[in-house]
This record gives sequence, C-alpha cells and structure tokens, in this order.
Amino acid sequence: MQCKRFAALTALLLACLLAGGCSAQSSEGFQVVTSFYPMYVFAQNVCAGIDGVTVTNMADRSVGCLHDYQLQTRDMATLEEASALIVNGGGMEQFMDKVFSLRTDLPVIVASEGIDMLPSDETHEHDHDDGHAHEGELLNAHVWLDPELAIVQVGNIAEGLAAADPAHAQAYRDNAAAYIQKLTALDVELTEQLAPLAGANIITFHEAFAYFARAFGLNVAGVIESEPGEDPGTREIAEMCDLVRSLGVPALFVEPQYPQRAAETIARETGAALYTLDPAVTGDGEMDSYERAMRENARVLTEALER
Repeated sequence: MQCKRFAALTALLLACLLAGGCSAQSSEGFQVVTSFYPMYVFAQNVCAGIDGVTVTNMADRSVGCLHDYQLQTRDMATLEEASALIVNGGGMEQFMDKVFSLRTDLPVIVASEGIDMLPSDETHEHDHDDGHAHEGELLNAHVWLDPELAIVQVGNIAEGLAAADPAHAQAYRDNAAAYIQKLTALDVELTEQLAPLAGANIITFHEAFAYFARAFGLNVAGVIESEPGEDPGTREIAEMCDLVRSLGVPALFVEPQYPQRAAETIARETGAALYTLDPAVTGDGEMDSYERAMRENARVLTEALER
C-alpha cells in the first residue's frame, strides 16, 4: 500500500512540476538541460562563454548510458527550470516520453536528428534487405562515438539553441564552428592512427562501439552483453569463447561503467587479454573530455591489437 501511495505521489509531483502547477519556471537567464553526459559535453562547448546561459546535466555524470534509467524527483525539478532540453534521441531517452507530453512548452533539441542509425544488436535477426532499421525496430543510438556524427550532433545542438534563444544565435553557431574544428582534427588524427588496424575483429562489452568501428574500419565480431546489466548465460559464454578462439581475437574490450564478470570468464577460458574502451558516457565534466576519451580509446586499441 505504501508503495502504491509513493508511486501516486511521485506521478502527481511530476505532473505538478512539469505542467507548471507547483512552481513557476525560472526567468533568470537561459538554462540548458542535457539528458546525459555526451550531450552535456557537446552543449558546454556550444554554450561556452555566453553570458546568462548555463548548462546542467540531468542524469548524474556517473550514470553512463540511459538504458535502464528511471526519472528521479530531482530530475523533475531540474526540468521545471529548463529553458531548453537537449537529448541524444534514437531511443536512448525512453523515459522522457512522459516529460515531453507534460512539459509541452519546453523546446526539445534532438541531437541525432537526420542521422541514419544502425539497428540495435537485439534486432539484427530482423534486418531488412536495405540494411536499415525499420519502424518498430530498436536502434543503436551510440552515434556520438563516430566523430563525424558527433559533428552533426554539435551542429544540431547549435541550431536548436539558436532557434530557442535567438538573442545568442550567432554565439552558439560560432562556438559550434570552433568545436567542430577540434572534432574534425580529432577524426583525422584517429583515422591515421587506426588505419593499420583496418579489418581487425574486435569483441566489445556491448553495442556502444558499432559506430566507432564503422568509422575507423574495424569489425565488431561479437558483443559480450547485448543488454548492459544482463549477464549472458552459460551457453552464450561458451559460444563467445568459441568465437574468440576461432577468430584468434587477442583481446576483449570492457567498459569502465559496467561489471566485467562475464568478460573475465571468457578471458580465463580463452587466454584473451582484457582492455578497457570508454564510450564517453561518464567523465570529469571538462569541455575536452570527449576528445580525451576518444584518443585514449585509439591508444588502447592500438596497444591491444598490435600484441
């Protein structure tokens, strides 16, 4: 009974906050809210140095990908103060559907707009002949791990903020142009560094690195967990061990945000080494943290695959 009362109270609070019935939206400055860490880093760069514009990340920086994220009471309060909300899109923020319906006045900027996404690993067996995900299929939303697609996202963020806050439109665009120059240089650097590894098979923790692999000529031969947080069963682990042996894969790549139990088991059985790739979904909050994470990923891949 207490659980039902708490759920009802939470729903009422959400409706109250987001419909504007319990408090008025702040009129001080322009408050940009981002759904999770990659969007926060991109928005920080687009909004840097603009007077009166602040950027707040809704999910804690330690959360990682939002696969199973549940909206918190503090998130409701943050969204009530928002002047604009930036989301990745592609199904990453499934929990936001209720927010979109209740806070109808809130400008929502979908950073992945216009990007043709890959189907999720969970739907590969339902792929169609054109190779694209069709309506009703899950999408792989980790597009920011391809620097070229990150550039598209930054452009979408800048244009969305320019429309929502016309007084600072040129500043958003100028900041985006400067950041895009850095991301372009990053893409060139990583392309050159990873070129000798073209065609190499890699096995990753989950599907986050599909876009990274495609961008730099690598092949994701398998993923250890199709859904983070759900350990594979005995049969799946045995099949992955067979795959590692048959391909002669020298390394398995885990992620710092998730437990490594299954990967450690496979490594013990096959002799493959464990390395860490960071999907850039957590960090120290610095504006260059995406670039640093991507450079470290390239370094790790070079070390692991040249063994």
